[in-house]
Amino acid sequence: MKYDVAIIGGGPAGYTAAETAGKAGLSVVLFEKQNLGGVCLNEGCIPTKTLLYSAKTYDSAKHASKYAVTVPEVSFDLAKIIARKNKVVRKLVLGVKAKLTENNVTIVQGDAWIEGRHTIRCGKETYTFERLILCTGSETFIPLVKGVDTTLYWTHREALDSKVLPVSLVIVGGGVIGMEFASFFNSLGVEVTVIEMLDEILPGMDKELSGLLRDEYAKRGVKFLLSTRVTSLTQEGEQVVVSYGNVDGQGTITAGKLLLSAGRRAVIHGFGLENLGLRTVDDKAVFVNDTMETSVPGVYACGDMTGFSMLAHTAVREAEVAVHHILGKSDAMSYRAIPGVVYTQPEFAGVGQTEETLQSHGIAYDVVKLPMAFSGRFVAENEGANGVCKILLSKDGRNVLGAHVLGNPASEIITLAGMAIEWKLTAEEWKKIVFPHPTVSEIFREAL
Repeated sequence: MKYDVAIIGGGPAGYTAAETAGKAGLSVVLFEKQNLGGVCLNEGCIPTKTLLYSAKTYDSAKHASKYAVTVPEVSFDLAKIIARKNKVVRKLVLGVKAKLTENNVTIVQGDAWIEGRHTIRCGKETYTFERLILCTGSETFIPLVKGVDTTLYWTHREALDSKVLPVSLVIVGGGVIGMEFASFFNSLGVEVTVIEMLDEILPGMDKELSGLLRDEYAKRGVKFLLSTRVTSLTQEGEQVVVSYGNVDGQGTITAGKLLLSAGRRAVIHGFGLENLGLRTVDDKAVFVNDTMETSVPGVYACGDMTGFSMLAHTAVREAEVAVHHILGKSDAMSYRAIPGVVYTQPEFAGVGQTEETLQSHGIAYDVVKLPMAFSGRFVAENEGANGVCKILLSKDGRNVLGAHVLGNPASEIITLAGMAIEWKLTAEEWKKIVFPHPTVSEIFREAL
């Protein structure tokens, strides 16, 4: 049988492409070497948010007295937290499989190898197809630090499954992954140190609000070493010694566990990509146009391997665009309003331009900032806490260029700003939309 579409990778990009194509009546074969759902569902987005919600519930119970609620004894069971995480993942993986099966997608478990433009081998079987969508995702980047090969360390996988809390934890990398794990382990009482080579955590996010979030966690006992490089690692029994250097000189930290979260890199090797002869970007990502088609006609790439945005929601939209192009529909990928979210406590979310990106491009802008306390709903649900809503406008005050929110539930309201940016609404047009009251989303209207 010759399939209309072959897809390598069953993560958010892959299963979205498969479902969309199958629903449209195309014959689809999907290759996945591990579990459906990819990194996001099995060892990324979903499991981390499940753990973080348990930590948030624990924190809320500990501080219930702020809301005139008495909780005599508060404790947690880490093994049960991990078990619940696994249950959530299993449920959602089965849901993905059911949707693919419902849309007549053939699922093949195993390592796919591209033999040619229309041929893939998996195991002893050979599959032919008309069009190919590559969705191979990304993998954890392990920095080449002296001693890394002889040191016991965690990546996100081990951190997600540990049923025993370390007394202390050093996290190398203050990006989204690093900060979310810092939040989780700090809530459960672990002594956490975050080492970041840049001068602020969360690169790519609004720098001012990143600093405010860092200050909040510093108050909770998390230690931060910014503008700091790890120079070597040493295993001493059950302990890890992390040596580092910065403007203040050299230093060492001894910790029970080490978590490496220094970033991710696209997977573009190990499945025969070279047999297609397509164009790559510095051998680090696959080049695509705005319909997600590569330099080889009929071959598409979506998700982390394109190098644009290593986010599941970006991958989903890219997959839709690719399939729409295959179906002959008019559609194009836009990266104007891709939201970024950090699921710490409080949450931090942003969309569109940051002050840093605008400054780097020499674009004039105005800033509107408002404390989250201007939202009645926020005050009612966040006793003793505050946050910031920042909106970036064009110099004439008309166009919305970016929006950034530090405060709960930033993740749930940031899409409103994303829609304003994507649809190029003016500030006046956005303000005319009726926001329900009382909601935290009203903070945008108040700011405008």
